[in-house]
Amino acid sequence: MTSVSAERDSARQEMPDQLRGDVRLLGGMLGTVLAETGGEDLLADVERLRRGVIGAREGTASAADITALVDSWPLDRANEVARAFTVYFHLANLAEEHHRMRAIRERDDAVDPPAGSLAAAVRDVRADGGEERLRAFIDGMEFHPVLTAHPTEARRRAVSTAIQRVSVQLDRLRGAYPGSSVETEAHRRLMEEVDLLWRTSQLRSTRLDPLDEVRTAMAAFDETVFRVVPEIYRALDTALDPEGAGRRPPLAKPFVRYGSWIGGDRDGNPFVTHEITREAISIQSEHVLRALENACGRIARTLTAHADLTPATEDLRDTLATAQAGYPRLAASISKRSPDEPHRQLLLFATERLRATRERDADLAYPGPEALLADLRVVQDSLQTAGAVRQAFGELQHLIWQAETFGFHLAELEVRQHSEVHAKALAELRSDAEPSEQTKEVLATLRVVAWIQERFGVEACRRYIVSFTRSAADVAAVYELAAYALPTGKAPVLDAIPLFETGADLEASPRVLDGMLELPDVQRRLEQSGRRLEIMLGYSDSAKDVGPVSATLRLYDAQGELADWAVRNDVRLTLFHGRGGSLGRGGGPANRALLAQAPGSVAGRFKVTEQGEVIFARYGQAEIARRHIEQVGNAVLMASTDEVQDRARAAADRFRALADGIAAAAHDAYRGLIDADGFAEWFSRISPLEELGDLRLGSRPSRRSAARGLDDLRAIPWVFAWTQTRVNLPGWFGLGSGLAAVDDTDRLRAAYAEWPLFSSLLDNAEMSLAKTDRSIAERYLALGDRPDLTELVLAEYDRTRDLVLKVTGHERLLENRTVLSRAVDLRNPYVDALSHLQLRALGALRSAPEGMSERDHEHLERLLLLSVNGVAAGLQNTG
Repeated sequence: MTSVSAERDSARQEMPDQLRGDVRLLGGMLGTVLAETGGEDLLADVERLRRGVIGAREGTASAADITALVDSWPLDRANEVARAFTVYFHLANLAEEHHRMRAIRERDDAVDPPAGSLAAAVRDVRADGGEERLRAFIDGMEFHPVLTAHPTEARRRAVSTAIQRVSVQLDRLRGAYPGSSVETEAHRRLMEEVDLLWRTSQLRSTRLDPLDEVRTAMAAFDETVFRVVPEIYRALDTALDPEGAGRRPPLAKPFVRYGSWIGGDRDGNPFVTHEITREAISIQSEHVLRALENACGRIARTLTAHADLTPATEDLRDTLATAQAGYPRLAASISKRSPDEPHRQLLLFATERLRATRERDADLAYPGPEALLADLRVVQDSLQTAGAVRQAFGELQHLIWQAETFGFHLAELEVRQHSEVHAKALAELRSDAEPSEQTKEVLATLRVVAWIQERFGVEACRRYIVSFTRSAADVAAVYELAAYALPTGKAPVLDAIPLFETGADLEASPRVLDGMLELPDVQRRLEQSGRRLEIMLGYSDSAKDVGPVSATLRLYDAQGELADWAVRNDVRLTLFHGRGGSLGRGGGPANRALLAQAPGSVAGRFKVTEQGEVIFARYGQAEIARRHIEQVGNAVLMASTDEVQDRARAAADRFRALADGIAAAAHDAYRGLIDADGFAEWFSRISPLEELGDLRLGSRPSRRSAARGLDDLRAIPWVFAWTQTRVNLPGWFGLGSGLAAVDDTDRLRAAYAEWPLFSSLLDNAEMSLAKTDRSIAERYLALGDRPDLTELVLAEYDRTRDLVLKVTGHERLLENRTVLSRAVDLRNPYVDALSHLQLRALGALRSAPEGMSERDHEHLERLLLLSVNGVAAGLQNTG
């Protein structure tokens, strides 16, 4: 048996019975649907390809055999087969998601407190620093995820919705009593939904507009986030004082604050206008107000405490009297429905006011969330005074937490624009020239920010991200433009946030911040905010610029230097991490990344972008969302402790010279590749880079300008295209050369064992290498007809793989990560099938004769895009 075959057989044996059962059930249903809709021949072709790719990995079939099979099919059949494998991956992903939820529940039941939980962090911080230090950490803790519309979600919204319906029926089936009518009906409904998923087009027929992206993100809020967040706070509150939880004022404060760039990020996206920004916040408000209204009404209907048994305080009676005076008809109706139930009456009245706020009925509407919270606290105080403490601090406390977390705007809408756009606008305005349409749009955006603040409060929209900040003047431009936008009106409160993206920008960041401190507008904001300042670090462009190894070290250095700068200047600094979902863009497990940050740079606060497929991977299911937020909260607390920081600082001091040697050699290797003559053209030929725009992943173009070089190419399509070729180059290239430059294996192994940054770097590279397939990658690389570049990439892959295994001490990739290894080993053959189909399409399109019919060209493009979609689903990451 070959090693690959042995690994796959081991992965099959290690697969838990329930997961194996779900995969077989869903796969069998898909097979039935294929036979019913496409005939037994379609199912037979799918099976032939499936057996062929497994055989190729086990040494019983050849790549040439598979190529011949794929080439033998008419394009219509090739498209059907590609769609079948894509749908299979959607179902397999769903089965794994359900298994993760089972594993989370089992782990939580087996260990108290579970590893990575808030309770575990509370225990450890309390033991390390005592109660006073623990409370200080809890009071200052912040987790600020920012949802972005970066186009990394390959699935259509209709496909995601269809998968969610399959999920509901699978849950229902697994929860039914065996042999019951409920089980029979759930099985029938599950089959119906799998059938419909097969019939749903995998490709978008039109490009998303920004408001489509806003509405898509709202699904995560509606289905999980709104109800999960108070459960997280409850878990923290219980960990702090298990005996009193739910019967006393909460010790846990809301520490999650959501932000959004969706509808606000206009950097390189001409489709995001001031009208879009205004509509985006309105959509968010509609969703959160409806959620608050429903929650308030639900609690009101159940809070049937009678006045004789739970008497109201004078404050509550006065509040009801005020409502009676102002809205006698409504108050009388509520009183008639709930006689002698004053607490219920006030919550029902609050529900009506929330409805009026949502419907913009100014007479009855709340002016803002603080007015709602005042009413809720009147009810809470009255219940507590009457001795109904469980009612005071139970579900009502959840509603209070939700109102405190989401306000009436749900997530702060952040604006982002390129510094060059601001510079051009100011040049026009200072010269009294007729403003261009772009400049008019900049001014209109700032006016909309002022409107949002007037309508929803300052916290709804005050952060303005300046892309490619090179000097303090780039930050000053935002405040000057605001003065032009509202010369006589009230200027909005703005926090202009510099975004440092390239390696050179990261190195220059402390100098830029020194200049910022001299700006009167920044000084004023520091006085108003308690000297809080935010800085954004870009992972994507820095990695594309200098390679993954050098970018990791430069980001680490920048974080340490900025943390020191903040101490020197008495600034409470928050670092905003612009991390992508993929490893080539700073992705990977957020909790592990947090523990690898430079000492002093977390300080109890973590802000990060979450985008594309990451949003639904983390927030699509309640159990997974809860686990994700708890793990980040755990890591925020632990990364801020003296023990963790001292250990990381000592390791960094010991191994820094070693890391510098690795980074220098890695940087030279990386730049040697991408600076090679003709590299950009070669990359376009070997990958579906140019076709990615036809997938209509999002509203934003893949390039910042009309130029065609790599510099203007966004990091997302750069990473996405390399993923499709099965090379995954942005996640590992250069590391092998870097490790080879250090002739001291023992020291490298010591660094891997002791320094979280170095172990995170190697573990992430190992994951990228595991998702790389050398033999298939070689076929993609050959499409470029540049043997020299092909050899450069493959040699670096071999070098990196060998040395990563040598340093980690692993016999095979992901040896110490059983679950992930099993998933990769089992998925790879099926991804191979889609890669072979993609190679057929890509090769034909790259060498298309002039006489090719329009129909064949369209079918080839469709096959290419279907396979791109399927590979993204199989590897579970795009950009």
